[in-house]
Amino acid sequence: MLAAYQKLSNLARGLGLKTEYEVVPPPGMVDLNRTNLVVVGSPRILPFVGQVLASDPKLGFGKDDGGLYLVNHQTREEFRSPSDTGEPVDYGYIGRLPRPDGRGTFLYLAGIHAMGTLGVAQYLEDHVDELYREVKNRRFSLLVACTYHPATRAIRKVDALTPIYRSEGVA
Repeated sequence: MLAAYQKLSNLARGLGLKTEYEVVPPPGMVDLNRTNLVVVGSPRILPFVGQVLASDPKLGFGKDDGGLYLVNHQTREEFRSPSDTGEPVDYGYIGRLPRPDGRGTFLYLAGIHAMGTLGVAQYLEDHVDELYREVKNRRFSLLVACTYHPATRAIRKVDALTPIYRSEGVA
């Protein structure tokens, strides 16, 4: 997750913004009622974020005996990480979710595994202008697939798996 933070921090600095890194200790309770908040990490590690993520009617995470996976609730399609079977591909989620206090939103990035999280950060870096044109300050969510080099773990390619789903509500 540190690699994803570094990528996001570089992007933010390029946009003239400051960043702060905060580690959330177990049991993963994080204050989501803050302006300009970006949260990076699995809903498995951040259960409160997972509860807010459940409010996304379009996309989300699921969990079963096979582990964590992503779900497109619109199509009922499940995305299980190919990295679990040795293929250098992982999936991730990016979305602007509602703050629990109802006074704004926060940006949330998470992969099934660390490489999916890094892939989401790469997608954001590569598509920040396009994403902003599409959604402005509205809620949205999107799933991505990233291919990476198995030895160096460098991201090779990131593609959208789903359309950008827009939700009601403004930041």
